[in-house]
Amino acid sequence: MKAGVVHAREDIRYEEIPTPSPKAGQVLIKVKYTGICGSDVPRVNGDACHFFPNVLGHEFSGVVEKTGEGVTGVKPGDRVAGVPLVPCMQCEDCQKGNYSLCKNYSFIGSREYGSFAEYVVVPERNAVKFGANVSFEQGAFFEPSTVALHGLLRVNYQGGGAVAILGGGTIGLFTMQWAKIFGSRKVVVFDISEERLSLAKKLGADDVINTLEENYMEKALALTDGRGYDYVYETAGNTATMHMAFEAAGNKAQVCFIGTPTKELTFTVKDWENMNRKEFTLTGSWMSYSAPFPGREWELTAHYFKTGELKFDESLIYRKIPLSRIAEAFAMYQVPGQVKGKLLIDSEA
Repeated sequence: MKAGVVHAREDIRYEEIPTPSPKAGQVLIKVKYTGICGSDVPRVNGDACHFFPNVLGHEFSGVVEKTGEGVTGVKPGDRVAGVPLVPCMQCEDCQKGNYSLCKNYSFIGSREYGSFAEYVVVPERNAVKFGANVSFEQGAFFEPSTVALHGLLRVNYQGGGAVAILGGGTIGLFTMQWAKIFGSRKVVVFDISEERLSLAKKLGADDVINTLEENYMEKALALTDGRGYDYVYETAGNTATMHMAFEAAGNKAQVCFIGTPTKELTFTVKDWENMNRKEFTLTGSWMSYSAPFPGREWELTAHYFKTGELKFDESLIYRKIPLSRIAEAFAMYQVPGQVKGKLLIDSEA
């Protein structure tokens, strides 16, 4: 089969490798689309790749091609989204259902070969079926959607509150939609891009705030009658939005950092005073799993994509690129700000 194989830093090649065969309990998936995750970029353009040669890709959709012995949950022809985490199922965290915290996990597309290829093998439980009315492009967005829902539920989320989403990227826009589905009174998306803010409104945001505008925080707090937000979700992993969270939070708020930071963050005295005086709760979120594996995050994504309540818009996709041109796709990330949305790798083009 053909695959995009990472051989060294900034060296990903389209080449022939053996097609894997499913063992007992595994399925072979013919890959349709794979999204390039932010975590893939430093594995190709930086020094984060676990080993060489390697095949990355973990946000994927496809069709079950073949099943190994003992597989009963899926069959050839099923449309599926890939679940990348392979927890050990034996450690204390796994026994408690905290699969994201497993210390002995494997991961499809980083620690073992992934979906930047024509075919990928996964355990049976790592193939989540979806209906015919859900496109394969949507299927490649299951993983980011589940990351958003896991983050939403990392706090004691209750309907009826005001919610701030800091960052209008893929994760932020899904977090906004989940907040709406779970009964928020008002959801406000913060970003610097008018294009992303327009998409947020299209997907259901009640209001949007451009943080490049003067006195943007005054405007944002006015939307809550000066109370601040009951729930604040930082989804960009940006130093500015992390500081923003401390200002946007209301008294007794619940704040979750979903975004992955790339730079050092120093908390100011004002940040800590905000946290102390408001007595808000701050926590983080990691991956997207719960019991029974892979969890309600995946089950509900399949359900709400099927009903249409979890909206998908082609504007979420920046560009579709054939697998044969995968090196060009990663080169685009060398130009800051060039990629505005999700890049999808088409394994059949």
